Amino acid sequence: MPGLTSHPPSAASPLRDWLEYIEALHPQGIALGLERVAQVWQRMAVPLACATIVVGGTNGKGSTCAMLDAILRAAGYRTGLYTSPHLLRFNERARVDGREVDDAALVRAFTAVEAARARAPAVALTYFEFTTLAVLAHFGGAGLDCAVLEIGLGGRLDAVNIVDADCAILTSVDLDHQDYLGDTREQIGWEKAHIFRDGRPAIVSDPRPPATVVEVAHARGARLALLGRDFGYVGQHDRQVRQWKFWATLGAGPVTRNGLSYPALRGANQLLNAAAALAAIEALRERLPVSMQAIREGLAGVEWPARFQVLPGRPLVVLDVAHNPHAAAVLADNLSNIGFAPATHAVFGMLADKDIAGVVKLMMPRIDTWHLADLPGPRGMSARDLAGILGGCGVASGIVLHPDPAAAYAAARAAAGENDRIVAFGSFLTVAGVMQAMQQPAAT
Repeated sequence: MPGLTSHPPSAASPLRDWLEYIEALHPQGIALGLERVAQVWQRMAVPLACATIVVGGTNGKGSTCAMLDAILRAAGYRTGLYTSPHLLRFNERARVDGREVDDAALVRAFTAVEAARARAPAVALTYFEFTTLAVLAHFGGAGLDCAVLEIGLGGRLDAVNIVDADCAILTSVDLDHQDYLGDTREQIGWEKAHIFRDGRPAIVSDPRPPATVVEVAHARGARLALLGRDFGYVGQHDRQVRQWKFWATLGAGPVTRNGLSYPALRGANQLLNAAAALAAIEALRERLPVSMQAIREGLAGVEWPARFQVLPGRPLVVLDVAHNPHAAAVLADNLSNIGFAPATHAVFGMLADKDIAGVVKLMMPRIDTWHLADLPGPRGMSARDLAGILGGCGVASGIVLHPDPAAAYAAARAAAGENDRIVAFGSFLTVAGVMQAMQQPAAT
């Protein structure tokens, strides 16, 4: 296979060289299946002895993972957090006790994976498979109490699913990655539900889970917990206090947690994600007891960039990686809840294999001017082609084309009034480009 005979970097090589090497190992960027990754993991023989929580779903995975990690750290546990993709640095994907794993530790983990992978017969791993194994290997030697692991794509055949999780969370099921997972919520739900394990908690926070999710949970013998039946939340509003209540009946008796502060992450959907996180904590409370104070501290201090992230200053800037219709609907609703702006300027770029028209139709009522950006790579959509899709959706004016997200953001900043707002969305690549532009020093 291509890449198997290429010369690997040394243990002293920089992280950048390793990432370039890993990217070229497999002829396909995405090649779902557990056989290859399980074979190499078995060769490595690095046990992940801590408690493990796996989080899958179409949207809300990252925020749920971040809340779990923040609460468990506030409770005094040593945690590992694995998420994907990253925005600016690969190191964002792997965190221990809230801190990104450094380059040297990642290179050591990559070197260990390569030694096992290259042993005859050599195994061709995708970028995600290789890097997942490296992070798991690092976590295995980090003395963790708990690891929170985000599924990358789907569930059944995702590399993270080699871990037999002590608890699995399914946040939502909607249409995305149809080329790999199926064209209906029922098909996609079937794929995602295979992160559930026999006799272990399976937390489902989708308000309307496909029937296949329940069927798979029962077939696999998982301890299914459904939103509204086994756990839930109630928002409590008055003029002076903004709090919420969590409740659960997960086998150890009924639990009610009153007077909870809203999560630091913005957006109405974050209560749903917080409820899923607390349900998992309740399900594992015999192994990982957590106090009310830790829950309050974790929710108050949680940070997760580019998930309806509202930046201070004027004009207001909102960063959101929404890249499918389900996430776009949430973004549009959240925008309507943060107050009036005279005009909203979009910095927008998407990958060609996404439901671009579905996203545009949901966001059209909220956007006055569209600054469209070319995105790189074979999956990237050009601004010109993106403009054609907007036109087909009925956007007749207010469209400006740019060569990249940084240029689109600069133009939006120049055009926006002090009381306007700028919303960057559509892809991790779009938001990452804007974030990089914001970090550049101002021209003098």
